[in-house]
Amino acid sequence: MPRRPYLAGIAATALALGVLASAPASGDEPIVSHPRVVAHFDFTAGETPENIALEPDGSADLTFAFARQVANVTRHGNVRSRVTLPAVADPNTPLVHNALVLGIARAHDGTLYVTYATGTSETGIWRIKPHGGRPHQIVKLPPNGLPNGLALDEHRGVLYAADSALGIVWRAPVTGGRRTAWATTKALRPVPSGTGFGANGIKVHDGAVWVSNTDRGTLLRIPVRRNGSAGRTSVRATGLDGIDDFAFTSRHGDTVLATVNTANQVVVVRPKGTHSVVLTQQDGLANPTSVAVRDHTVYVPSASYFAPEPDPNLLLARLNRG
Repeated sequence: MPRRPYLAGIAATALALGVLASAPASGDEPIVSHPRVVAHFDFTAGETPENIALEPDGSADLTFAFARQVANVTRHGNVRSRVTLPAVADPNTPLVHNALVLGIARAHDGTLYVTYATGTSETGIWRIKPHGGRPHQIVKLPPNGLPNGLALDEHRGVLYAADSALGIVWRAPVTGGRRTAWATTKALRPVPSGTGFGANGIKVHDGAVWVSNTDRGTLLRIPVRRNGSAGRTSVRATGLDGIDDFAFTSRHGDTVLATVNTANQVVVVRPKGTHSVVLTQQDGLANPTSVAVRDHTVYVPSASYFAPEPDPNLLLARLNRG
């Protein structure tokens, strides 16, 4: 996600985050190979890809944060705009001060849900119908928050949003309506003297909600109890300073690929919490913001927030094992 950007002419604030403190790589061959950049985007137009959801045909739906857009990118790099979120007068989003489209989740019927952070009453979760059309706000979230990552649990019919500024996981029905502060543990909050970004990426996986905390460099697991409430939070990995979003390499295992934005890295995080670097700037990463996995393909959007010569892009690579 954005870290107090960045875009020349759009935002003047700059932020320096810590560099990844990663465990040394093992002697095993990397699980990711054959990286290639398939699409480049226009930084000056705000085409800074922030989050990703995959379509059945293997194309990627990306949120362009500062352009307030959702775009579709094919595996061959063809780009088309799907929808633009409405402009907001005098946006005042915490930490960023711009209106941003951030998280995205896709339902099986093709409905898209996105988080929109504005610092106004427009802040919340918005729905985009499968065939496009005007997006609608279905859940209002606090204007003093920064709703970032978004996850969908279709089995329970709920959405989870990670609020980076307030350090809260919000939960709301997919039909829209009232939000609930589902998880509010200290482990989700930013560090008082840190960047201001706490809970960031979020995924529903194997009976739990997993969340990354950028400031604390941690990966968290919060079990979902039978009644839908949050169980006790456990820390599954540490030392991931600047972690952004993440994805699991398979449905049933707990191995994770995570992006580390300012370090220009993707790391593999093992179930016991050890981690090592699998992709770097030399592979084409430019402040990677999120990651998605489909079968043997890894997708990594980069927003290029801090690069002296910005190159926002979408990188694809091969997943060899999980």
